[in-house]
Amino acid sequence: MRRMPTDPNVTTVHLGQFSRETANEIAGELEAAGIVWWYKQPGWLSSLWEFGVRLFVDRDRLDDAREIARRVIAEMEPGTGED
Repeated sequence: MRRMPTDPNVTTVHLGQFSRETANEIAGELEAAGIVWWYKQPGWLSSLWEFGVRLFVDRDRLDDAREIARRVIAEMEPGTGED
Protein backbone atom coordinates (compact mmCIF):
# COMPACT_ATOMS: atom_id res chain seq x y z
CA MET A 1 0.00 0.00 0.00
CA ARG A 2 1.12 3.51 -0.71
CA ARG A 3 1.87 5.59 2.39
CA MET A 4 1.44 9.20 1.17
CA PRO A 5 0.04 10.88 -1.96
CA THR A 6 2.62 11.29 -4.71
CA ASP A 7 1.33 14.65 -5.95
CA PRO A 8 1.92 17.55 -3.52
CA ASN A 9 -0.89 19.50 -5.22
CA VAL A 10 -3.53 16.94 -4.22
CA THR A 11 -5.57 17.42 -1.06
CA THR A 12 -6.82 14.19 0.47
CA VAL A 13 -9.86 13.51 2.63
CA HIS A 14 -10.91 10.56 4.79
CA LEU A 15 -12.71 7.84 2.84
CA GLY A 16 -13.26 5.45 5.73
CA GLN A 17 -11.83 2.86 8.09
CA PHE A 18 -11.72 -0.71 6.84
CA SER A 19 -10.29 -4.11 7.68
CA ARG A 20 -6.85 -4.67 6.15
CA GLU A 21 -8.26 -7.06 3.58
CA THR A 22 -11.02 -4.67 2.51
CA ALA A 23 -8.66 -1.68 2.48
CA ASN A 24 -6.27 -3.61 0.25
CA GLU A 25 -9.04 -4.46 -2.23
CA ILE A 26 -10.30 -0.86 -2.26
CA ALA A 27 -6.74 0.43 -2.74
CA GLY A 28 -6.32 -1.79 -5.79
CA GLU A 29 -9.50 -0.42 -7.31
CA LEU A 30 -8.50 3.17 -6.50
CA GLU A 31 -5.17 2.56 -8.27
CA ALA A 32 -6.96 1.13 -11.30
CA ALA A 33 -9.23 4.21 -11.43
CA GLY A 34 -6.27 6.57 -11.18
CA ILE A 35 -7.39 8.00 -7.84
CA VAL A 36 -4.62 9.29 -5.55
CA TRP A 37 -4.84 7.66 -2.11
CA TRP A 38 -2.87 6.91 1.02
CA TYR A 39 -3.46 5.02 4.23
CA LYS A 40 -2.79 5.13 7.94
CA GLN A 41 -2.74 2.09 10.17
CA PRO A 42 -2.73 2.22 13.93
CA GLY A 43 0.61 1.96 15.70
CA TRP A 44 1.40 -0.91 18.03
CA LEU A 45 -0.10 0.83 21.06
CA SER A 46 -3.12 2.47 19.44
CA SER A 47 -4.01 -0.86 17.81
CA LEU A 48 -5.35 -1.82 21.24
CA TRP A 49 -8.34 0.52 20.75
CA GLU A 50 -8.22 1.46 17.05
CA PHE A 51 -9.05 -1.23 14.54
CA GLY A 52 -8.55 -1.26 10.81
CA VAL A 53 -6.86 0.87 8.21
CA ARG A 54 -7.95 4.42 7.44
CA LEU A 55 -7.94 5.31 3.75
CA PHE A 56 -7.64 8.83 2.41
CA VAL A 57 -8.33 9.85 -1.19
CA ASP A 58 -8.09 12.84 -3.51
CA ARG A 59 -10.77 15.30 -2.41
CA ASP A 60 -11.76 15.94 -6.04
CA ARG A 61 -12.43 12.21 -6.60
CA LEU A 62 -14.21 11.47 -3.31
CA ASP A 63 -17.54 10.55 -4.94
CA ASP A 64 -15.81 8.10 -7.29
CA ALA A 65 -13.84 6.63 -4.38
CA ARG A 66 -17.00 6.20 -2.29
CA GLU A 67 -18.64 4.30 -5.12
CA ILE A 68 -15.60 2.05 -5.45
CA ALA A 69 -15.60 1.39 -1.69
CA ARG A 70 -19.33 0.55 -1.72
CA ARG A 71 -18.87 -1.84 -4.62
CA VAL A 72 -15.87 -3.59 -3.08
CA ILE A 73 -17.63 -3.99 0.27
CA ALA A 74 -20.74 -5.37 -1.44
CA GLU A 75 -18.61 -7.88 -3.39
CA MET A 76 -16.67 -8.96 -0.30
CA GLU A 77 -19.67 -9.13 2.02
CA PRO A 78 -22.74 -10.35 0.15
CA GLY A 79 -25.95 -8.91 1.53
CA THR A 80 -24.42 -5.54 2.51
CA GLY A 81 -24.82 -3.85 -0.86
CA GLU A 82 -27.66 -1.62 -1.94
CA ASP A 83 -30.65 -3.43 -3.44
